[in-house]
Amino acid sequence: MVGIQDLGVFVAAGLMLNIMPGPDSLLIMTRSASQGWKAGSAAALGIGAGTFVHIFAAALGMSAVLATSATAFTVVKLLGAAYILYMAYGLLRSKPRDSSTAAPVLPPLPYRKIFAQGFLTNVLNPKVALFFLAFVPQFISHEAPSKALAFVVLGCIFNINGMLWCHALALFTAQASARLKPPAAVTLWLNRATGGLFIWLGVKLALSKQH
Repeated sequence: MVGIQDLGVFVAAGLMLNIMPGPDSLLIMTRSASQGWKAGSAAALGIGAGTFVHIFAAALGMSAVLATSATAFTVVKLLGAAYILYMAYGLLRSKPRDSSTAAPVLPPLPYRKIFAQGFLTNVLNPKVALFFLAFVPQFISHEAPSKALAFVVLGCIFNINGMLWCHALALFTAQASARLKPPAAVTLWLNRATGGLFIWLGVKLALSKQH
């Protein structure tokens, strides 16, 4: 199919990679727990939109610039790290609305803003671009009539599978949060713990090196 090889292996590997925790998963879980599954799904859609940017950029060769230009990689990397740290700051500053209730500690946001959060978290991470550049070509045949088309097809398959997982994660997190109904103090602690993880991820991204 358009020069694609080992499609089953690609799908299985892609699902495993999507399940691995990262800033995208943390954002979906945080928003789902504080504002419901629709908010988590809005974040997931934003992440998916950001992934499409990486897919088409890589197919057009733009990701190759990140792989070869230290300056371009550093600029995008620092922008992504700054945004993740900005989100961490908001999580760490979250406060309970009422200490006697189990209301979410994060203020609700319009879905379009949550979508933008997901989009920026993903699109400003150069590691995602480099991942596609390194991972996807392994499943494109040397005899492919159009390697760019094969790349786009594989990228879309990866992203669709990822979106299925992200929406399932949003639904599961929202339902678990509604059933457990943790006290406000526990929810506050979880948000601050997530903020701490975002700080770690932001610093890790800022210190990452080009390979």
